[in-house]
Amino acid sequence: MLYAITATVFLAIALLTCAAIYPSLARRSTVQNRLEKFETAEVSKVELVPEAPKWYDQLGQLGKSLNLSPREQGKYRRMLVAAGYKKESVYVFFGCKLLLTLALPGAYLFLYVMAKGLALDTAFWLIIVTLAIVGYLAPSYWLYQQYKERQLQIFHTLPDILDLLTVCVDAGLSMDAALIKTTEVPQFANDPLAKEIKVATMETRAGKPRIESLRDMADRTMVDDVKSFVTMLAQTERFGTSLSQALSVHADSLRTKRRQYAEEAAAKTTIKMIFPLILFVFPALLVVILGPAYVQISKTLFN
Repeated sequence: MLYAITATVFLAIALLTCAAIYPSLARRSTVQNRLEKFETAEVSKVELVPEAPKWYDQLGQLGKSLNLSPREQGKYRRMLVAAGYKKESVYVFFGCKLLLTLALPGAYLFLYVMAKGLALDTAFWLIIVTLAIVGYLAPSYWLYQQYKERQLQIFHTLPDILDLLTVCVDAGLSMDAALIKTTEVPQFANDPLAKEIKVATMETRAGKPRIESLRDMADRTMVDDVKSFVTMLAQTERFGTSLSQALSVHADSLRTKRRQYAEEAAAKTTIKMIFPLILFVFPALLVVILGPAYVQISKTLFN
């Protein structure tokens, strides 16, 4: 027993000592860190256009067999662009709709009906038609949710980006330089509006007029506040008014609008809480309040 206690104490002290001196031993010297900065890093191979997977092309070929009207295709194409996808992926989207329309009824037929040997009655055909409709409409619902979520992100980010543009313009930068500087801020690295602004600045560098590229950006996002921002920039450039003041006023108005939306959503919560209260809270309260009274009344009447 004494040997076991001695060994345990020795191991505990050894582990504590190693834990204490490990940071100092693993710390790299300043000279090593400086020497590593001078080492040439391996240049990665640059791929201008990544190769699409085979299933992507197969879904595109399947989607081309869905003969929709040009108006319907244009609507889905605009929604895909507003959701952050390329407009060329519209046929892949149609292919997903057709695939789910056939896959859901087929899975129900082979995995459930044939496995259990059920009869092909009216209920079977009703379930098959329902699954086909759900498979056809599910990608549209998913796309609508992605589109609305991206619009909401852009709406919440726009006032902050306008504040940054105001600071850059007050510091003496031009509008083009301010837009480029906005896309380089780490805070907006993965923001959808910053990505759209980056595309607009690249189009401007390629020779496209700035207002026209910004209008195309507003059309891609399909956000009314971005369209009003582009209109404000066009009017400021046309009439020669103060750009910094116009940006700050527009940012304040958007922030007020965002606060009003938050207040409206908070006011709607009282109505939305009625149904959970009626379905879940009130029955429990009735049981707690009336339960003992019911027990006392039953004892009085039946005894």
